[in-house]
Amino acid sequence: MTDGWIRAIVEAIHSSPTQAVLYLSGGASQAIGWLLSIPGASNTVLETIVPYSRMSMIQLLGKIPSQFVSPQTAEKMALSAYNRALKLSRPGSPVLGVGFTGSLASTRPKLGDHRFHLSMRTSDRLWASTVTFSKGLRTREQEDELSSHLLLEAMAKACKVPASLISDLTDSDAFDEFEKQFNEDEELEQLINGLIGFKIYPFSNETEASNSERKIILPGSFNPLHDGHLKLLEVATSVCGEGYPCFEMSAVNADKPPLTIPQIKDRVRQFEKVGKTLIISNQPYFYKKAELFPGSAFVIGADTAMRLINPKYYDGSYTKMIEVLLRCKNTGCIFLVAGRNVDGAFKVLEDFDVPEELKEMFVSIPAEKFRMDTSSTEIRKRLGL
Repeated sequence: MTDGWIRAIVEAIHSSPTQAVLYLSGGASQAIGWLLSIPGASNTVLETIVPYSRMSMIQLLGKIPSQFVSPQTAEKMALSAYNRALKLSRPGSPVLGVGFTGSLASTRPKLGDHRFHLSMRTSDRLWASTVTFSKGLRTREQEDELSSHLLLEAMAKACKVPASLISDLTDSDAFDEFEKQFNEDEELEQLINGLIGFKIYPFSNETEASNSERKIILPGSFNPLHDGHLKLLEVATSVCGEGYPCFEMSAVNADKPPLTIPQIKDRVRQFEKVGKTLIISNQPYFYKKAELFPGSAFVIGADTAMRLINPKYYDGSYTKMIEVLLRCKNTGCIFLVAGRNVDGAFKVLEDFDVPEELKEMFVSIPAEKFRMDTSSTEIRKRLGL
């Protein structure tokens, strides 16, 4: 039976809006059981992985760590878990990545310390702690239980809920922790450098849509944002039926330098004014966007659709085009296609020859529901920008 104070902490975590991915190795295994056995787990836990073997850890991190049990490894695990949580979470929900790596008591005496390193990552904070247990004071089960207690306490803190933990640490145990807060510029710098996959500005208050797992995403540079963008996303949402409507802008361009942080923040302010959610990503290509936002519906113009199915943009290879777009399809993504002016003529999806194996991935937005010929480029020219 779970102790009352553990249940209280877990229930508080489950009642928070934060959704988490946990990567735990070498200890704190009881925390997983407590989190999953108490009602409300689906509110919090998106995924938990236990990379216990060396090869499992190497594959999780994508490289061989210099030390498997170290603060750096725990931090990398937490960052990886955070990016995974971004992909799996409900749109607009705060997310948490948890990384734990330990070397606790074993069947054989250990030359080194009995210790663990714990790291928690949210959009704007990093928590890290290291605990070194007094050797011979506890059994493996007791060390695992205590590390599980401390993990729950750290999760509660990251979820911004109260936690009255009964700690069994003694004066002979060593405990060290630190916390770092990132400002918006630092977050965006991490995004541009590829450390984090994307950042959400949830300016919209559409609470009903936020319960949907599918995102309806209108990508663009939004220089500037105009009524056509807003109307197109509104119509696309009605065509799609359900989903969380949001705009997406990549800070990294395929053939231009990355946007500067002031440029990003200027464009973000446009969405704050109109109360619409914006995602800033670091992926300019749709097959990468599909991996970043699996199961999403991307809203595009007919001109973009034409390029997507043109082998010219895949080194002239029809086979490569099919392979790339099938990768998008396998993520569960679809494309909602609106009519646009292409080479001086208004075109809709039906004007293009979509390969048979890709047809179900492309959905037409009828011209009678949406037609706007003005582009951001024309608006900039008109404004002298």
